[in-house]
Amino acid sequence: MDTNDFMSRGRVSNQTGSEAPKKHKGPRGMMKIAMASMIISVALLISAVMAFVIFGGSTSESELIKEDQYQAVFLNDQNGQVYFGKLSLVNSKFYRLTDIFYVRVEQVQPDTGEAAQNISLAKLGSELHGPEDEMFIAKDKVLFWENLKDDGKVVTAIEDYKKNGSDTTTTENTDSTDTTTE
Repeated sequence: MDTNDFMSRGRVSNQTGSEAPKKHKGPRGMMKIAMASMIISVALLISAVMAFVIFGGSTSESELIKEDQYQAVFLNDQNGQVYFGKLSLVNSKFYRLTDIFYVRVEQVQPDTGEAAQNISLAKLGSELHGPEDEMFIAKDKVLFWENLKDDGKVVTAIEDYKKNGSDTTTTENTDSTDTTTE
């Protein structure tokens, strides 16, 4: 047995003595094509997302803040504090809020036995420490912010405050005892 016989062992030869005939593509060939297509598709998708993030997101945050409207700024502290006012960007790390209002909730115990809450919209500046009507808020302390509609309850209450010059108050009754029976 010479080395040619040893090397050609396992090969199917045709009658002319040339190399083995080409095999038809079976399930393995189709699988390779499918995998290659999938890899190319994923690469194109990642490229498109990166291009959108880098070039497509041309709307800056300052363009999203509607200067002629009020904004609600929700802080990510454990109290869930919310401020209402005119929001603007100072730089990449800070917001500036002016014409500031916030919700003040007071628990009231009337003689009827039902618990009630006085909810008022208070203007910043009348507190004990006497802050100016301007607040600088670190962006990492803001959970989210949103533009407010002019006909919403908060903006309507702000306009009422500006006309009347005092806090706007609403009272909500909440029953402190469970009256559900089964």
